[in-house]
Amino acid sequence: MALSAWIPNVAGNLGSLFQTFLPWAGLGVPVLLVAAAVRRSRLAAVAVLAPAVVWVCLFGGTLSDKRSGGGNFTVVSHNVDEENPDPARTARALAASGADVLALEEMSSKATPVYERELAAGYPHHSDTLGVRLWSKYPLNGVEAVPIMPWTRAVRATVDTPGGPVAVYAAHLASVRVTPDAGFTTARRNDAARKLAAAVRAEPLARVVVMGDFNGTTQDSALDPVTSHLSSAQREAGAGFGFTWPAAFPVVRIDQILVKGMSATSSWTLPATGSDHLPVAASLRL
Repeated sequence: MALSAWIPNVAGNLGSLFQTFLPWAGLGVPVLLVAAAVRRSRLAAVAVLAPAVVWVCLFGGTLSDKRSGGGNFTVVSHNVDEENPDPARTARALAASGADVLALEEMSSKATPVYERELAAGYPHHSDTLGVRLWSKYPLNGVEAVPIMPWTRAVRATVDTPGGPVAVYAAHLASVRVTPDAGFTTARRNDAARKLAAAVRAEPLARVVVMGDFNGTTQDSALDPVTSHLSSAQREAGAGFGFTWPAAFPVVRIDQILVKGMSATSSWTLPATGSDHLPVAASLRL
Protein backbone atom coordinates (compact mmCIF):
# COMPACT_ATOMS: atom_id res chain seq x y z
CA MET A 1 0.00 0.00 0.00
CA ALA A 2 2.73 2.45 0.95
CA LEU A 3 4.61 1.94 -2.33
CA SER A 4 1.58 1.54 -4.60
CA ALA A 5 2.57 4.51 -6.76
CA TRP A 6 5.77 2.69 -7.71
CA ILE A 7 4.16 -0.57 -8.81
CA PRO A 8 5.06 -0.76 -12.51
CA ASN A 9 2.45 -1.21 -15.19
CA VAL A 10 3.90 -4.41 -16.58
CA ALA A 11 2.37 -7.88 -16.85
CA GLY A 12 -1.20 -6.72 -17.45
CA ASN A 13 -0.96 -3.23 -15.92
CA LEU A 14 -1.02 -4.60 -12.39
CA GLY A 15 0.03 -1.22 -11.02
CA SER A 16 -3.10 0.51 -12.27
CA LEU A 17 -5.28 -2.42 -11.25
CA PHE A 18 -3.97 -2.44 -7.68
CA GLN A 19 -4.15 1.37 -7.40
CA THR A 20 -7.76 1.35 -8.65
CA PHE A 21 -8.85 -0.84 -5.74
CA LEU A 22 -6.26 0.46 -3.26
CA PRO A 23 -8.73 1.42 -0.49
CA TRP A 24 -9.91 -2.20 -0.35
CA ALA A 25 -6.39 -3.38 0.52
CA GLY A 26 -7.32 -2.45 4.08
CA LEU A 27 -9.51 -5.56 4.21
CA GLY A 28 -6.29 -7.48 4.68
CA VAL A 29 -5.92 -6.03 8.19
CA PRO A 30 -8.86 -7.88 9.85
CA VAL A 31 -7.89 -11.05 7.95
CA LEU A 32 -4.38 -10.83 9.41
CA LEU A 33 -5.82 -10.16 12.87
CA VAL A 34 -7.92 -13.30 12.64
CA ALA A 35 -4.87 -15.26 11.52
CA ALA A 36 -2.90 -13.89 14.48
CA ALA A 37 -5.71 -14.89 16.86
CA VAL A 38 -5.86 -18.40 15.40
CA ARG A 39 -2.11 -18.77 15.90
CA ARG A 40 -2.34 -17.08 19.30
CA SER A 41 0.68 -15.03 18.33
CA ARG A 42 1.17 -11.72 20.10
CA LEU A 43 4.01 -10.84 17.75
CA ALA A 44 1.76 -11.36 14.71
CA ALA A 45 -0.96 -9.24 16.31
CA VAL A 46 1.53 -6.41 16.88
CA ALA A 47 2.88 -6.79 13.32
CA VAL A 48 -0.62 -6.19 11.92
CA LEU A 49 -0.33 -2.63 13.23
CA ALA A 50 2.03 -1.84 10.33
CA PRO A 51 -0.51 -2.25 7.48
CA ALA A 52 -3.21 -0.76 9.71
CA VAL A 53 -1.18 2.41 10.29
CA VAL A 54 -0.28 2.66 6.59
CA TRP A 55 -3.93 2.38 5.58
CA VAL A 56 -4.98 5.04 8.10
CA CYS A 57 -2.21 7.36 6.89
CA LEU A 58 -3.37 6.91 3.30
CA PHE A 59 -7.12 7.11 3.80
CA GLY A 60 -7.88 8.31 7.32
CA GLY A 61 -8.39 11.87 6.08
CA THR A 62 -10.68 10.64 3.33
CA LEU A 63 -13.11 9.21 5.88
CA SER A 64 -13.53 12.55 7.67
CA ASP A 65 -16.35 14.88 6.67
CA LYS A 66 -14.76 17.92 5.01
CA ARG A 67 -17.97 19.38 3.60
CA SER A 68 -18.78 23.01 4.39
CA GLY A 69 -20.89 25.86 3.08
CA GLY A 70 -19.97 28.93 1.11
CA GLY A 71 -19.97 27.56 -2.43
CA ASN A 72 -21.53 29.66 -5.20
CA PHE A 73 -21.19 27.38 -8.24
CA THR A 74 -22.50 23.82 -8.27
CA VAL A 75 -21.69 21.21 -10.90
CA VAL A 76 -22.94 17.67 -11.47
CA SER A 77 -21.44 14.98 -13.66
CA HIS A 78 -23.19 11.76 -14.61
CA ASN A 79 -22.60 8.87 -16.95
CA VAL A 80 -26.26 8.41 -17.75
CA ASP A 81 -25.72 4.99 -19.42
CA GLU A 82 -26.79 4.58 -23.03
CA GLU A 83 -28.90 1.58 -21.92
CA ASN A 84 -30.71 3.63 -19.27
CA PRO A 85 -34.34 2.37 -19.28
CA ASP A 86 -35.82 5.67 -18.03
CA PRO A 87 -33.86 8.72 -19.25
CA ALA A 88 -36.75 11.05 -18.42
CA ARG A 89 -36.60 10.11 -14.74
CA THR A 90 -32.83 10.49 -14.76
CA ALA A 91 -33.09 13.95 -16.33
CA ARG A 92 -35.64 15.08 -13.76
CA ALA A 93 -33.47 13.81 -10.91
CA LEU A 94 -30.47 15.71 -12.24
CA ALA A 95 -32.51 18.88 -12.68
CA ALA A 96 -33.76 18.55 -9.11
CA SER A 97 -30.16 18.71 -7.88
CA GLY A 98 -30.20 22.44 -8.57
CA ALA A 99 -26.75 22.33 -10.16
CA ASP A 100 -25.66 25.28 -12.27
CA VAL A 101 -23.97 23.02 -14.83
CA LEU A 102 -24.65 19.40 -15.77
CA ALA A 103 -22.08 17.27 -17.60
CA LEU A 104 -23.66 14.13 -19.05
CA GLU A 105 -21.73 11.28 -20.61
CA GLU A 106 -22.78 8.25 -22.69
CA MET A 107 -25.73 10.04 -24.23
CA SER A 108 -27.39 7.91 -26.91
CA SER A 109 -28.96 9.48 -30.00
CA LYS A 110 -32.28 7.95 -28.97
CA ALA A 111 -32.27 9.41 -25.44
CA THR A 112 -30.84 12.85 -26.30
CA PRO A 113 -34.22 14.39 -27.27
CA VAL A 114 -35.63 13.19 -23.95
CA TYR A 115 -32.92 15.01 -21.99
CA GLU A 116 -33.36 18.11 -24.14
CA ARG A 117 -37.08 18.16 -23.39
CA GLU A 118 -36.80 17.47 -19.65
CA LEU A 119 -33.92 19.91 -19.03
CA ALA A 120 -35.11 22.76 -21.26
CA ALA A 121 -36.90 24.73 -18.54
CA GLY A 122 -34.07 24.81 -16.01
CA TYR A 123 -31.10 24.70 -18.37
CA PRO A 124 -31.62 26.97 -21.38
CA HIS A 125 -28.02 26.66 -22.57
CA HIS A 126 -26.47 23.43 -23.80
CA SER A 127 -23.84 22.09 -26.15
CA ASP A 128 -24.78 20.17 -29.28
CA THR A 129 -21.92 17.71 -29.12
CA LEU A 130 -22.50 13.97 -29.50
CA GLY A 131 -22.14 11.48 -26.66
CA VAL A 132 -20.94 14.03 -24.10
CA ARG A 133 -22.99 17.17 -23.42
CA LEU A 134 -23.10 20.19 -21.15
CA TRP A 135 -26.29 21.81 -19.85
CA SER A 136 -26.04 25.16 -18.06
CA LYS A 137 -28.16 27.78 -16.34
CA TYR A 138 -25.65 30.35 -17.59
CA PRO A 139 -24.59 31.16 -21.16
CA LEU A 140 -22.06 28.86 -22.81
CA ASN A 141 -19.42 30.26 -25.13
CA GLY A 142 -16.50 28.75 -27.01
CA VAL A 143 -18.11 25.33 -27.11
CA GLU A 144 -15.89 22.83 -28.89
CA ALA A 145 -15.14 19.15 -28.96
CA VAL A 146 -11.81 18.15 -27.42
CA PRO A 147 -10.09 15.52 -29.61
CA ILE A 148 -9.13 12.86 -27.10
CA MET A 149 -10.43 9.95 -29.20
CA PRO A 150 -11.42 9.43 -32.86
CA TRP A 151 -15.04 10.19 -31.96
CA THR A 152 -16.39 12.86 -29.58
CA ARG A 153 -15.72 11.88 -25.96
CA ALA A 154 -14.90 15.32 -24.51
CA VAL A 155 -16.22 18.86 -24.79
CA ARG A 156 -15.02 22.24 -23.53
CA ALA A 157 -17.02 25.43 -22.95
CA THR A 158 -16.72 28.76 -21.19
CA VAL A 159 -19.52 29.22 -18.66
CA ASP A 160 -20.31 32.89 -18.09
CA THR A 161 -21.19 32.77 -14.40
CA PRO A 162 -22.12 35.85 -12.34
CA GLY A 163 -18.71 35.45 -10.73
CA GLY A 164 -16.86 35.49 -14.03
CA PRO A 165 -15.92 32.98 -16.74
CA VAL A 166 -15.11 29.36 -15.91
CA ALA A 167 -13.71 26.82 -18.35
CA VAL A 168 -15.65 23.57 -18.03
CA TYR A 169 -14.52 20.29 -19.56
CA ALA A 170 -16.72 17.20 -19.69
CA ALA A 171 -14.95 13.98 -20.62
CA HIS A 172 -15.57 10.27 -20.97
CA LEU A 173 -12.24 8.49 -21.14
CA ALA A 174 -11.98 5.16 -22.94
CA SER A 175 -13.30 2.08 -21.19
CA VAL A 176 -11.03 -0.44 -19.50
CA ARG A 177 -11.36 -4.20 -19.31
CA VAL A 178 -9.87 -7.03 -17.27
CA THR A 179 -9.24 -10.08 -19.45
CA PRO A 180 -7.34 -13.33 -18.79
CA ASP A 181 -4.98 -12.85 -21.73
CA ALA A 182 -4.29 -9.09 -21.60
CA GLY A 183 -4.89 -8.30 -17.93
CA PHE A 184 -6.03 -4.72 -17.16
CA THR A 185 -6.29 -3.05 -20.57
CA THR A 186 -5.83 0.72 -20.18
CA ALA A 187 -3.82 1.87 -23.22
CA ARG A 188 -6.66 3.76 -24.95
CA ARG A 189 -7.81 5.33 -21.69
CA ASN A 190 -4.30 6.46 -20.81
CA ASP A 191 -3.80 7.96 -24.27
CA ALA A 192 -7.10 9.85 -23.96
CA ALA A 193 -6.03 11.13 -20.53
CA ARG A 194 -2.78 12.50 -21.97
CA LYS A 195 -4.65 14.33 -24.73
CA LEU A 196 -7.16 15.74 -22.24
CA ALA A 197 -4.30 16.87 -20.00
CA ALA A 198 -2.66 18.68 -22.92
CA ALA A 199 -5.88 20.56 -23.65
CA VAL A 200 -6.27 21.56 -20.00
CA ARG A 201 -2.65 22.73 -19.79
CA ALA A 202 -3.26 24.98 -22.79
CA GLU A 203 -6.45 26.42 -21.26
CA PRO A 204 -6.14 30.24 -21.06
CA LEU A 205 -8.74 30.75 -18.31
CA ALA A 206 -7.55 30.62 -14.71
CA ARG A 207 -10.61 28.81 -13.33
CA VAL A 208 -11.14 25.31 -14.68
CA VAL A 209 -13.45 22.40 -13.92
CA VAL A 210 -12.76 18.98 -15.46
CA MET A 211 -15.40 16.35 -14.81
CA GLY A 212 -16.73 13.13 -16.19
CA ASP A 213 -16.29 9.38 -16.34
CA PHE A 214 -12.55 8.76 -16.17
CA ASN A 215 -12.81 4.97 -16.01
CA GLY A 216 -10.14 5.24 -13.34
CA THR A 217 -9.50 6.57 -9.86
CA THR A 218 -7.34 9.44 -8.70
CA GLN A 219 -5.04 6.85 -7.09
CA ASP A 220 -4.20 5.42 -10.53
CA SER A 221 -0.81 6.91 -11.42
CA ALA A 222 -1.50 6.32 -15.12
CA LEU A 223 -3.97 9.22 -14.90
CA ASP A 224 -1.40 11.57 -13.36
CA PRO A 225 -1.19 13.71 -16.54
CA VAL A 226 -4.70 14.95 -15.67
CA THR A 227 -5.05 14.50 -11.93
CA SER A 228 -1.65 15.84 -10.85
CA HIS A 229 -2.43 19.36 -12.11
CA LEU A 230 -5.92 19.59 -10.63
CA SER A 231 -7.52 19.17 -7.22
CA SER A 232 -10.10 16.46 -6.57
CA ALA A 233 -13.30 17.97 -5.18
CA GLN A 234 -14.03 14.73 -3.32
CA ARG A 235 -10.62 14.59 -1.70
CA GLU A 236 -10.73 18.29 -0.83
CA ALA A 237 -14.30 18.63 0.37
CA GLY A 238 -16.01 15.24 0.47
CA ALA A 239 -17.04 12.77 3.14
CA GLY A 240 -15.75 9.26 2.59
CA PHE A 241 -14.60 7.70 -0.65
CA GLY A 242 -17.61 8.73 -2.72
CA PHE A 243 -17.64 5.47 -4.70
CA THR A 244 -19.70 5.69 -7.89
CA TRP A 245 -19.56 2.34 -9.72
CA PRO A 246 -21.38 0.03 -10.01
CA ALA A 247 -24.45 1.94 -8.82
CA ALA A 248 -26.02 -1.11 -7.17
CA PHE A 249 -22.99 -1.61 -4.91
CA PRO A 250 -20.28 1.01 -5.55
CA VAL A 251 -16.71 -0.17 -4.97
CA VAL A 252 -14.65 2.43 -6.87
CA ARG A 253 -14.86 6.12 -7.71
CA ILE A 254 -14.28 6.39 -11.44
CA ASP A 255 -16.41 9.54 -11.92
CA GLN A 256 -14.46 12.65 -11.03
CA ILE A 257 -14.80 16.40 -10.52
CA LEU A 258 -11.41 18.12 -10.65
CA VAL A 259 -10.80 21.85 -10.27
CA LYS A 260 -8.12 24.51 -10.68
CA GLY A 261 -8.17 28.16 -9.70
CA MET A 262 -11.02 27.72 -7.22
CA SER A 263 -11.79 25.68 -4.14
CA ALA A 264 -14.36 23.00 -3.49
CA THR A 265 -16.53 23.52 -0.43
CA SER A 266 -18.54 20.31 -0.66
CA SER A 267 -18.59 17.11 -2.71
CA TRP A 268 -21.09 14.26 -2.69
CA THR A 269 -22.81 11.56 -4.73
CA LEU A 270 -26.45 11.76 -5.75
CA PRO A 271 -28.96 8.88 -5.42
CA ALA A 272 -28.99 6.18 -8.06
CA THR A 273 -30.79 6.80 -11.33
CA GLY A 274 -31.38 4.28 -14.08
CA SER A 275 -27.65 4.31 -14.85
CA ASP A 276 -24.94 1.90 -13.71
CA HIS A 277 -23.05 4.93 -12.34
CA LEU A 278 -23.97 7.27 -9.51
CA PRO A 279 -23.99 11.01 -10.30
CA VAL A 280 -21.32 13.12 -8.59
CA ALA A 281 -21.75 16.71 -7.45
CA ALA A 282 -19.57 19.47 -6.06
CA SER A 283 -20.15 22.96 -4.73
CA LEU A 284 -17.32 25.32 -5.66
CA ARG A 285 -16.28 28.77 -4.46
CA LEU A 286 -15.41 31.03 -7.39
